[in-house]
Formats: sequence, structure tokens, C-alpha cells
Amino acid sequence: MAPVGSAPTFESPQPPSKYCVISYPAPNVLLVRLNRPKDLNCINMEGHAELHKIWEWLDAEPSLNVGVITGTGRAFSAGADLKEWNNRNNSGQKREMVPSGFGALSRRSGRKPIIAAVNGLAFGGGCELIVNCDLVVASSNATFALPEVKRGVVAFAGALPRIVRTIGKQRAMEMALTGRTVPAQEAKEWGLVNKVVGDKEGEVVEAAVEYAKMIAENSPDAVIVSREGIKMGWEGMGAEDATRLANDVWFSRLQAGENIKEGVKAFVEKRKPKWKAAKL
Repeated sequence: MAPVGSAPTFESPQPPSKYCVISYPAPNVLLVRLNRPKDLNCINMEGHAELHKIWEWLDAEPSLNVGVITGTGRAFSAGADLKEWNNRNNSGQKREMVPSGFGALSRRSGRKPIIAAVNGLAFGGGCELIVNCDLVVASSNATFALPEVKRGVVAFAGALPRIVRTIGKQRAMEMALTGRTVPAQEAKEWGLVNKVVGDKEGEVVEAAVEYAKMIAENSPDAVIVSREGIKMGWEGMGAEDATRLANDVWFSRLQAGENIKEGVKAFVEKRKPKWKAAKL
């Protein structure tokens, strides 16, 4: 297990968590651990709403710059809670997904980066979740799949139009139409995973936290704007249009802040910058 660390001082209270465990393994880093190991960390509708509030809190809380999500036990997440789904079907209840999608991540836009630390199987919604994360670290025994076609359903939570931009049409078709399981190393070769580490307990979380610490050491404002520029291009905006919008909207806000001045001044003075919380 990664070190729990100590909670920083918050401007707003930490949201309640019933289906996950929240900790702070490093300064400015939030770690969310899905905590339904007996159910392979399947996420029910109440769990989606809980995660939606947690990620909104991450974006709004000045003392936090990066999020990490992982699972408890042998699974990252096996996707939707099919027992709950079946019960809702039998009772005629609709499944009202939060606007940010599965795990409040598969369709999330957000302001701050979130890293997936995939500790085991990531199937269905669990795989859709990681597709829209900013970085993905996987243990060597992690596996990825979109097996929805085997159950007569579809990966409708946002992964289909996004995964094709990451791994290409043919590979996306292979995952979505066959439902086959893709091992971690193959997923890395495809570009779905940044880094594969060993499968010792906590190893994948430690690697993800190291990435998070590297990000948290940088200007919070510059991280938000850089992420936004990449996201606009990834979501289909033309390169020049995305550049123009980033300059007109985001870079002007960056220039108005103090961190850009502090970064340049620290470089000239050969010292570590003293960043202030993002105010974009």
C-alpha cells in the first residue's frame, strides 16, 4: 500500500465516502481507492454520484493539484454493478448516470489531472473510466477489456469515441467488437498505458503517486492550461483552432496570475519556485 500521509488543511470539507477510501499520499495529491473488493469494485449508481462529488471537490480545492484512482483487492473495477442493473430492470427503474460518466471520469472534463493506477482487471466501465484519465499506470497483471457486446449492451459511457483517438480505429474495433481481454504490456504498446510496473502490493499506486508528485511540483496554473490545450486537440478540435482558443481564453488567464511571474523569476534566481494555488 502507498503511504497514507496526512490530510492538508482544506477550504471546504472532504466529501463523504461510502464506497471508496480517500487519502493523501503526498503534498497536493488526492488518492481515491475504490473499496468494494468482494464485488470487484463494481460501481453502483450511488457510487457514481459519490465519485462525482469527490472529483468536483478536487477541482475546487486549492490545496489539491492531482488525483489518483485505484482499486482495492485484485480488481481495479469490473465495471457496472450488474446485480443493481438487473434489479432496476425488473422494477422498471431507470439508471440515471451522472453527467461526468462512469466513475464520474469517463466523460469528465474537469480542471485538474487524474491518474489511473490500474492494480488488476479493468473491464467494461472500469476500462471506460481509464480511457479518459490523463495518465495510466498499470501493474503487470492488469488487464483491460470492453466486454459489453458479450452481455448484449454497449460501452455507452464515453469510451468508444475516445479510445479510437488513443489506440486507432482497428485496435478500438478489436476491443469493442470482440470483447477480448488485453494484457497490460499490450495495452502499453498500443498507447493506452503510460507505464507498466510489477505486481507487488502497492507498487502501481507508488508509481502513480510518483507521477502525481512530479506534476504537483509544477505551476498549478500551467498544468491546468497545458492539460486543457491537449484535451481540446484530443477531443477533435483543429490544431490551430485549439491553439487560438487556448491563447485567447486560457493563456490570458495564466498571464494575469502570479505563478507565471514566479516561475520565470525562480529560474533566473536559480531556486525552486514557490507556487500559489491555481486561480484560473
